[in-house]
Amino acid sequence: MQSSLNKTFFYNAGDMVAFMARFFREVFRPPYEFREILYQCYLVGYKSTFLIGLTGFIMGAVLAIQTRPSMAEFGAISLIPGMVSVSVIREIGPVITAIICAGKIGSRMGAELGSMRVTEQIDAMEVSAINPYRYLVVTRTLATTLMVPLLAIYADIIALYGGYIAMNIHDKTSLRHFFVAAMHHLEFIDVVPAIVKTFFFGWVIGIIGCYKGYNARRGTESVGIAANSAVVASSLAVFIIDLIAAQITDLIS
Repeated sequence: MQSSLNKTFFYNAGDMVAFMARFFREVFRPPYEFREILYQCYLVGYKSTFLIGLTGFIMGAVLAIQTRPSMAEFGAISLIPGMVSVSVIREIGPVITAIICAGKIGSRMGAELGSMRVTEQIDAMEVSAINPYRYLVVTRTLATTLMVPLLAIYADIIALYGGYIAMNIHDKTSLRHFFVAAMHHLEFIDVVPAIVKTFFFGWVIGIIGCYKGYNARRGTESVGIAANSAVVASSLAVFIIDLIAAQITDLIS
């Protein structure tokens, strides 16, 4: 029994690695599906702006509210903007954005491609001499790779504004003064690695969501399984990548 489980695990892992490697072969081969990529960018990016913005605002406001009493005890109220900016931009903003995208976008891709597999639409595309991997997987993965970093930057900005609103309730300060103080505490090593890792977040969310749906088994039950496993696997991958990125950043800083 244990041997069978080990074989299944390694078979699935090898199949996923091959699926991911195929992406790099297909992404540079013409024809390029620019219209589909733009449409997927619209679905991934624009359709997620309200949820990401609301989450970012609450995230920044709560962070400022929760840390203010501790800062006030040490007379360090002026350090709140810097604390909020470093915390949000370096770690909280990218990770929370990626987790939300994994839940919203990864599940949608898993369910969408899973239903296409179950209803044999992907098989019909193969019979019609259309490359379903390029049209379905490459376009969606490119969209998440490009849009998750933009959503993370958007969330960071909204979170800083949320921190300003929360701080301004007790300590009157101008928006310009808050942002100047926030930017003053940021360094190159805080911003660039945080942006770079969001590209990897977006890529794994897209590729894992597509993999789970593309390889769904027959039956309607597999659609729900594909959507659920896509969220779990992509969220776990985000945390693993974040751990690796934090270690690399610590070594080069």
